[in-house]
Amino acid sequence: MTPAPSPETVSRVIDAALEEDIRSGDITCEAVIAEDATLCLVMRARQPLVAAGIEIGLAAFSRLAPETEFSRLAADGVRAGTGDVLARISGPARALLTAERTALNLIQHLSGIATLTRRYADAIDGTGAALLDTRKTTPGLRELEKYAARVGGAQNHRMGLYDAVLIKDNHIAVAGSVAQAVRRALAAGHGSVEVECDTLDQMTQALEAGAAHILLDNMAPETLRQAVALAAKTNGRRVVLEASGGVTLENIRGIAETGVDFISVGRITQSAAAVDIGLDMA
Repeated sequence: MTPAPSPETVSRVIDAALEEDIRSGDITCEAVIAEDATLCLVMRARQPLVAAGIEIGLAAFSRLAPETEFSRLAADGVRAGTGDVLARISGPARALLTAERTALNLIQHLSGIATLTRRYADAIDGTGAALLDTRKTTPGLRELEKYAARVGGAQNHRMGLYDAVLIKDNHIAVAGSVAQAVRRALAAGHGSVEVECDTLDQMTQALEAGAAHILLDNMAPETLRQAVALAAKTNGRRVVLEASGGVTLENIRGIAETGVDFISVGRITQSAAAVDIGLDMA
């Protein structure tokens, strides 16, 4: 089971989204819908997709009407075809219609991430390489988007600046060199240091300084193969290799076949299109 986002994060996102949409009230529902009217809705996939965030979206309905009843028919991570029913919802008509857009926005967005992620994960199946996400996420939605990436078959890279050291090009420029930056991070007490390298020469410096994880940035497959061979010469010390930059569905398998351990792809969270999901009268 993929760990779900924390309840605190889900509540924060839903509260912010509903406040943004409703503010002083849903004036259309208040004018048109009788206060005691009830409604039954069916949520259907309108295209092939990988479901993600259904429980999160349904929580938006519960926030406005706790008495709402749900029948969830698709688990996160399940592939759904066009026309498949994902959930059934029954409750007060005003509340359901008011929360409808917020619920769909969340489910469509997160399912879009899971769907695209699954395409990338499937493309490297059997190669031994694993797919990673990045910090290229929508501000305020990182925990939810990284959850959707996990649902789609990726592993999470660091969640933020606080949980792992990753020395990038600008850090190196300010520190003075790759080796200097790595040594400073190790001296600060960080046992595992990742460093971004643009060239094999930088990679050599990073390895000699004690880096445990090398991010190979925008390297061609032949250069990646040389990097894999170089890492194998570290006197038995295990070095993790991650390829990144310019990765597409068309070239990711070739990258994976070079022997790298991980491939990080920012576009699975940054550029995934929302999928089409409908919410219709039952």
